[in-house]
Amino acid sequence: MEIASNPTARVLQTFELLQSEPGITAAALSGRLEMSERAVRRYVAILRDAGIAVESRRGRDGGYQLGRSLRPPPFVFTAGEALGLVMAVLDGHHAAADPQDPVGSAVGKLIRSMPNHTARQAARVLAHARAVPDRRAARADPEVTSVLVEALALRRGAHITYTTSAGTRMLTAIDPWAIVVRHGRWYLACFSHQADAPRAYRIDRIDHVELRNVDVEPPEDFDPVVWLDAHLSSGWRYETCVEFDVALEVVEPWIGSPMGRLEPIGETSCVLRGTTDNPAMYAGEWLAGIPFPFRVIGGAELRDAVGTRMLDATRC
Repeated sequence: MEIASNPTARVLQTFELLQSEPGITAAALSGRLEMSERAVRRYVAILRDAGIAVESRRGRDGGYQLGRSLRPPPFVFTAGEALGLVMAVLDGHHAAADPQDPVGSAVGKLIRSMPNHTARQAARVLAHARAVPDRRAARADPEVTSVLVEALALRRGAHITYTTSAGTRMLTAIDPWAIVVRHGRWYLACFSHQADAPRAYRIDRIDHVELRNVDVEPPEDFDPVVWLDAHLSSGWRYETCVEFDVALEVVEPWIGSPMGRLEPIGETSCVLRGTTDNPAMYAGEWLAGIPFPFRVIGGAELRDAVGTRMLDATRC
């Protein structure tokens, strides 16, 4: 690691090491920063004078660590970290450049708290980049998400009020297992006591959460990402089967996991098998967005939905 000779930079590097390695010794700091232990104690004293609580313990297991203080410690970002953060936020939240948007306001405050040389490029990107909203994305309510995260952290059950894709509002007891963010949508993986089965509920459709005094344990060896992909494509009310006269590798980038499993038929065609609770959405949103000809060869409900969609299109 290249050690800067600027005293301010050395103070910040000392602070970063204290943050990332609680309990680090003066000798270890000395080696990492390539300075004497006397100089280390001087920079620790500078941090304390700035209102940052640096605690020290003596003895064989002693070392430095950050404690609690009335003044919060400063954010320490590199220019690359600041730029990467702004780009990631814009990528996931199209209104992040709007200072009236809560996320945009928060990002703006964060950038203004940074030194000019660190924040310059990030501020330019925020001011000049424009993000197009993802039509598939759905914003989860932060307060609802916060309560669900609390339930997960405490391993507690909960009651939720949920609106299905068909518009039916229901109240159910759940055992929450994990939250998965996938393609701009937030999902709660859980066991639903109303369905008496595992379910993935979209968090943007949950409008109320109340914790239950019940202990919860997720299934053994539970992988929430793998489980969600499998769950979203199977177990729903209506069967779907769609054939494409295009090679699997050409169609595959256009197929989301909830649509089903894509299987090859020779070298120049493939078939998509799955299930859905909402044939109209499957036809009008998912299939309609695929730029290749297809045939519905299984699933009467999906075939009717595609026919209705095409009929409506000819009337326009």
